[in-house]
Amino acid sequence: METIELNTGIQIPVIGSGTNTFGKENREYQGAINDDTTELLTAIKLGYRHFDTAISYRNEAVVGKAIKESGIDRSEFFLTSKIPGKPEYTQDAAAVKASVEASLAALQTESIDLYLIHHPWDNLAEIAAVWAVLEAYVDKGVLKAIGVSNFQEEELSYLLANSRIKPAVNQIESHPGKWNDAIIAYSLANQVVPEAWGPLSRISEAARETLTQIGEAYQKTWSQVVLRYQIERGVIVIPKSHSEKHQAENLALFDFALTAEEKAIIKEL
Repeated sequence: METIELNTGIQIPVIGSGTNTFGKENREYQGAINDDTTELLTAIKLGYRHFDTAISYRNEAVVGKAIKESGIDRSEFFLTSKIPGKPEYTQDAAAVKASVEASLAALQTESIDLYLIHHPWDNLAEIAAVWAVLEAYVDKGVLKAIGVSNFQEEELSYLLANSRIKPAVNQIESHPGKWNDAIIAYSLANQVVPEAWGPLSRISEAARETLTQIGEAYQKTWSQVVLRYQIERGVIVIPKSHSEKHQAENLALFDFALTAEEKAIIKEL
């Protein structure tokens, strides 16, 4: 697995697995938690070591359970979780601390590799205050890196100017239906690694046909072409699949490279 070095000096795998419907009834986001670790254990068996969860997903404990069940040492995994940008989690330092401690307990771990503010809100000063609490956890080694999610240039630039520890990652929506090129470029220019959630969503039939044609030259699927495109431009990808076949495909991205012409075509989808 290839990695990218974050501005903290730690390495993050360029492919992770989303988990927002794992361990839930009917594999639905709002489904009741059923503690089923099947898909997580399948992903681990295939070689996934980077998993992305969140307090809002309600399944941090399922991810922690799967890692324990795998029998593989915790140090082999890169775990990401997120604190919601809601008053009950962010209204003061005590609320932020309670959120971090709850994530640690649910994941059954003494440290979290990457902890994100899940989404911004209108009060930028409040965001900076939450960030300061997270910085203290970095100082203690409990959070190895901290970052943001769904931040646009206004919010990210404010945090860059009003923080002691620079955000390591900005996790954003990015796929052929919405590449989000501007914030990816801004993040990269400021040494903040962009990470794509939903990288295989909202793809039109026409775009899928074009991607399939590009993939034929490499014996790759349209989805592998999309993920490879993101990786080649410095974006981490966190696709999610309940299918063992697709989980395996999403890892098989390192035996081909796109041409400049192909990347130009993909950029315009």
